[in-house]
Amino acid sequence: MPELPEVETTCRGIKAHILTETISRVIVRNRQLRWPVSASLNKKLQGETIRKVDRRGKYILLQVAPGTILIHLGMSGSLSIVDANTAAEKHDHVDFVLTNGKCLRLRDPRRFGAVLWAGKNPQQHKLLKTLGPEPLSEGFNGHYLYTQSRQRSRAVKTFIMDSHLVVGIGNIYASESLFRSGIHPRRPAGKIALSRYEKLAASIKQVLSDAIRSGGTTLRDFVNGEGKPGYFAQQLQVYGRVGKPCYLCNKPIRQIRLGQRSTFYCPYCQH
Repeated sequence: MPELPEVETTCRGIKAHILTETISRVIVRNRQLRWPVSASLNKKLQGETIRKVDRRGKYILLQVAPGTILIHLGMSGSLSIVDANTAAEKHDHVDFVLTNGKCLRLRDPRRFGAVLWAGKNPQQHKLLKTLGPEPLSEGFNGHYLYTQSRQRSRAVKTFIMDSHLVVGIGNIYASESLFRSGIHPRRPAGKIALSRYEKLAASIKQVLSDAIRSGGTTLRDFVNGEGKPGYFAQQLQVYGRVGKPCYLCNKPIRQIRLGQRSTFYCPYCQH
């Protein structure tokens, strides 16, 4: 699934091509995504200029005068810029055709993505209004994690992956951040000291920033807005490396299941 760095990379990639451009029409080939695409979307957007391209968590927001479009890439979705006359393939479900001859195209083989109309106040949309702070914002830090974790017995990995606590720390980046900060993923969130949360918050920011600079992580079929893969997979230190030697202590990386997700860690460097 595309996580925050992949979505941010996509957002930055498409922004250069669609910001201030006008939508001539919207073509919906398959309305049955995770939630049905509105039948009135073309009527709402025809002739509207894209005023802002932004991201909130794993959602891409396209703002026009009447309101905002929310786009989620789901498990396997991607957005790309193509010529408007480029023939659509089987899994190309939605096109935002622009008057400059280009097209923003949503491809989603598994159809877990979404294209939704959010109106004039998208932050009050039910999918956005309960989200936690952005991990790269000033409001996210060790003190915030520490205060939110008190009296919580859940494992720290599932704790930091809770989007109501903080958005966008998916499975890959949670494992990597915990490794960099030396914290065992099973450690109870409420048992971690402030100093260790300060290190964890710094690690989360660094891992996500590194991933964004590398264009995200391509493990299956993620490509960015320009059709290119992400290269952060080459920098992964624990994720997907079960049985391979730890880069710090040379002992084998282990794998467990936490919250129904594969979790990778070094039992010697993380405690």
